[in-house]
Amino acid sequence: MPHPSTQVVKGASELRLVLGQLVRRLRAEYSFPVAQASVLSRLDREGAQTTSALATAERVRPQSMAQTLAELETAGLITRRPDPGDGRRIQIELTEEGHERVLEARGRREDWLATAIAAELSPEEQRTLLAAVPLLRRLSGG
Repeated sequence: MPHPSTQVVKGASELRLVLGQLVRRLRAEYSFPVAQASVLSRLDREGAQTTSALATAERVRPQSMAQTLAELETAGLITRRPDPGDGRRIQIELTEEGHERVLEARGRREDWLATAIAAELSPEEQRTLLAAVPLLRRLSGG
């Protein structure tokens, strides 16, 4: 792999900072704590999972995940059910209300971002930004 130029390294540093700021701003649109929002979004995207699988995916201790799940269950946003393939395991899944809350939060974030893009960027800049989306997706491994 070729060594990146100084310009690329500087650009990467700036991109990291700007993306971090953008992510923090988008997180401000959540109506619940970030850890809970992340779990709800994961369950919405990937479907039912065990506590252990969620803890691994979210890179937290199983005890921390258990606390987050208890809070979400108390709020009526998730439910637990036996794994159909292995009755000893418990699967965590979204309730209908949990799914609705994820969609509401996603809509608020997308509305904020679309409004900011329209207000802050010229039509040419908007096209440039949208053209960069596939490149950013490729960098993220998605």
